[in-house]
Amino acid sequence: MQSPPSYFGKYPNLAFSREAETGILEIRMHTDGGPCLYNDRVQSDLVDALHDINRDWDNRVIIWTGTGDIWMGGPDFSTFGDVADPNAWDKVYTNERRLLINMLEIDVPMISAVNGPASLHTELILTMDIILASRTAWFQDYPHLTFGIVPGDGLQVLWADALGTSRARYFLWMQEKISAEEGHRLGVVHELLEPDAVMQRAWDVARHLAKQPTLNLRYTRQALTQRLKRLVHEGIGYGMALEGLTAAHLARTSQAKA
Repeated sequence: MQSPPSYFGKYPNLAFSREAETGILEIRMHTDGGPCLYNDRVQSDLVDALHDINRDWDNRVIIWTGTGDIWMGGPDFSTFGDVADPNAWDKVYTNERRLLINMLEIDVPMISAVNGPASLHTELILTMDIILASRTAWFQDYPHLTFGIVPGDGLQVLWADALGTSRARYFLWMQEKISAEEGHRLGVVHELLEPDAVMQRAWDVARHLAKQPTLNLRYTRQALTQRLKRLVHEGIGYGMALEGLTAAHLARTSQAKA
């Protein structure tokens, strides 16, 4: 039996498993075996892991999911340092930009198995080709306006593409919760499933896709993400710069009150 790639054990917040005969890779985000809590380490690891995943030619279809009853939790802002310092913010800016771009640079089809509520970094879900969601799931951008910073890390680009510009503005300004059922009606969620059926369906879809020739898997993914790559490249640098200004203002205001 072939040994798993070395990167399978490299990232403490990502669990990997691959079906050798089909090349289907399942990636499960977690923190200590429970729901993934987004922090500086998770951010950095995701950027690097996506490079490793994309360089591995044995990966032919990817399933991406969370752990437990939520898709992702957090964030832990304290781990990102003093964001009023331009050097500290540069790390956040660079990693967030690379994270979203690296996700779109994955050259094989991606299936998002949304196992529960997704209240942050839902833009990552929107980089994927097929979105399956538990009936318990909902989508929201909770952190940005809650803390008084611009939602500029790609949310503003990909939700506008998914919902339309006007609807996306309402979603972000009002920190609206879009249920999985409503998301299905809006066309964001492609299949609505019972919680215990999400992963089985994800594997069924992945095996259906894996019947395609490898070149067709790779090139169809590239064709279907070309426009999104352009939109993200145009919008994320500006968005993260604005987010950084408001994050720095928030940090300085908090320091002055302390």
